[in-house]
Amino acid sequence: MTTGERPLPGPLRIGLSRAWLEVREFTRHWESVAFTFALPALILLLFGTIFDGATGTEIPAADFYLPGLIAMGLMSVSFQNLAIAITLERDNGTLRRLRGTPMPPSAYFVGKTALVFVLALGQVAVLLAIAVGVYGADLPAGPKAWATMAWVFVLGTIACSLLGIAFSSLARSAKSASAIVIVPFLALQFTSGVFVPLMVLPDWLVNVASLFPLKWMAQGMRAAFYPAEAAALEPGGSWDLTTAGAVLGVWCVVGLALTLATFRWKTGKDG
Repeated sequence: MTTGERPLPGPLRIGLSRAWLEVREFTRHWESVAFTFALPALILLLFGTIFDGATGTEIPAADFYLPGLIAMGLMSVSFQNLAIAITLERDNGTLRRLRGTPMPPSAYFVGKTALVFVLALGQVAVLLAIAVGVYGADLPAGPKAWATMAWVFVLGTIACSLLGIAFSSLARSAKSASAIVIVPFLALQFTSGVFVPLMVLPDWLVNVASLFPLKWMAQGMRAAFYPAEAAALEPGGSWDLTTAGAVLGVWCVVGLALTLATFRWKTGKDG
């Protein structure tokens, strides 16, 4: 570097610039914005009205479904969003072109991670606004409950983001990405306590769902929102937050390992 030249910005600064670009690019596509935030909100509105008084518990329907829908929303903006978006960017050559620039590879992932957390915060804010504003739902009671919500939010979002990045390498093209991603995500929603209470599911199905993050994200969110006595509704009769934290932490490690081992900047036809 000659005298007078400015040093190149570091990966974090470039990553934050990339994050701002990612957020701006996402908000330009109103269909994506509407679908991302509208689907969980619409389900909450429907379930809160249709199943009011029919949950089999003393918990109002909106309060009953809110924690699971928050968990579903977090997985949607992280796992589903990244798996499909990155596959599309690989397929249309965006990743190949980015890899050919001086931008550090880590900056790309910083940008994607920041976008996911912006969307995740927005998703939670929309659901809470509807639940409280329309149905008068209860918020987490006390600092401990808010802390539980926070660490489940962070660990779950990181784990699902890393799995989404790794999962993007499974799709052979952008056309097949949606089917490959949505099918397992949809199956997990019905087996992880989002739509159907775990207490009515077969034990073997609950055990299978327990291997994946969504079940523990939903359970952790219920621990934050439900009254303490509602823990009796869980299969083990408790929130089991220690196991929830351990499973989500393990998936963060597994997701990172899979991302490092499988991530591709080019499609197979690019060589």
